[in-house]
Amino acid sequence: MENIEKIDLFNFDLEIGKQKTYISLSYQVFGPPISHAPIVVVNHSLTGNSTVSGKNGWWNGVVGENKSIDTNYFTVIVFNIPGNGYDDQVGNLIDNYRDFTVRDIARIFWEGLFYLKIETVFTIIGGSLGGAIAWEMAALQPERIENLIPIATDWKATDWVIANVLIQDQILNNSDDPIVDARLHATLLYRTPEYVNQRFQRNKLDSSSILQIENWLLGHGIQLKNRYRLAAYKLMNHLLKTNDITRSRQDFLAVANTIQSNIHLITIDTDCLFIADESRKTYRGLKNIKQNVFYHQIQSIHGHDAFLIEFNQLSDILNPIFLNHKTQNYVSA
Repeated sequence: MENIEKIDLFNFDLEIGKQKTYISLSYQVFGPPISHAPIVVVNHSLTGNSTVSGKNGWWNGVVGENKSIDTNYFTVIVFNIPGNGYDDQVGNLIDNYRDFTVRDIARIFWEGLFYLKIETVFTIIGGSLGGAIAWEMAALQPERIENLIPIATDWKATDWVIANVLIQDQILNNSDDPIVDARLHATLLYRTPEYVNQRFQRNKLDSSSILQIENWLLGHGIQLKNRYRLAAYKLMNHLLKTNDITRSRQDFLAVANTIQSNIHLITIDTDCLFIADESRKTYRGLKNIKQNVFYHQIQSIHGHDAFLIEFNQLSDILNPIFLNHKTQNYVSA
């Protein structure tokens, strides 16, 4: 973790009414210094973190020098969801994870931006859980974001998402090897039967009775166990079920109508978690009340995880959004 910075938040009131005395908000900045370039906020996914670009960047395919989100031109800010464990401070993990919601995280991220004296942003983008947080950030501050880009996500947790969160929570709280076992289930949910069957074809490891699919799945579980803490996994999983920008507000279209951002919905045709049909319903509803809403779809055998894999397709979608801003500003200069 290089160049990770921290903001201390005190006496933060959670959505459920409880007060969290102290919250440590860590983050990283890529590209020009803050106030020197347009701001892009990237929200990480469930097991992600603030290292979005650079040597170990999990989104190097789209964020970096001369990439779609060009760090020669845009200042990229990535907050760690408090409690994700990326700061290696055990005291900052969150045990009362059921007290937190996506709305709390979105409010915390805005507090961080305001602390950094950032009042408006060019784009907020995120995939999966990060996209859910992006939706909520737009609902909280509907006039401060020029482009809202939620990827492989939705503005609400469907019954299907809630059901899978329950399964994960049960595993995390009852298994003898919770992180590994929960990751086995999650990994299959994030991919597709077609991908698994095509890749492994019931083959075994050399000179072994172990099937390649079994070895691959267990490897994913062990890898996550070696880098992730149980408390962090419980929190991130729980947050997925709390996503709903209409909670204690008006209906979706009424809330969305206040959002002034250009809204780019990016779905994956084979997503088994946030299914594309839900986003298409959202798009059709939004088109009745807004002109600046756009629908994009990634075609992939990889399922939900395609936003971490199909960088060429994702770049083709993102390039016009970011290049248009660069071109306009180069011309005006």
